[in-house]
Amino acid sequence: MRKFAISVAAVALLIGAPVLAQSVGEKTGVNSALDISPTTADFVKEAAMSDMLEIQAGKIAETKGNADEKKFAAQMVTDHTKTSSDLKGMVSSGALKADIPATLDSASQKKLDQLKDAKADDFAGDYDPMQVSAHKDAVSLFQRYAKSGDNAKLKDWAGKTVPTLQHHLDMAEGMNKNRK
Repeated sequence: MRKFAISVAAVALLIGAPVLAQSVGEKTGVNSALDISPTTADFVKEAAMSDMLEIQAGKIAETKGNADEKKFAAQMVTDHTKTSSDLKGMVSSGALKADIPATLDSASQKKLDQLKDAKADDFAGDYDPMQVSAHKDAVSLFQRYAKSGDNAKLKDWAGKTVPTLQHHLDMAEGMNKNRK
């Protein structure tokens, strides 16, 4: 597995990953597998995309979910609205040179559409594992940037945000376990 990840990373470098909107390593999960810090641009894009998805998915869960999911969703909307605002503030102040996406990418939109289309009886089966996976990814992203990101202010913010994301992951895992 590690050899495969290194091969993919080498190919990404050869095909000119820096010219892409997001590096191939971050997009494919290679950076996470190798514990490599994302670039500032990748971090901002991924964090913003995660926030958008969490807020929109949370709003759906507040109407379709069970009591635990509604409570969890309300916290996701509150907390991810705050982190989204923090990130936008750093970018607009000029502290970061990065772009914040205006819309969800196709993979995130597909997840959101699946939640919108889920019947009430099937909702937990879609939402709960999605939250576990999303928060595992977010914890990894923020930990890796906090450890060795290249923007000091963003690195500090990422480090301070990790405990909240870890708490979200713990809650999501509990919710998912209770569902089974």
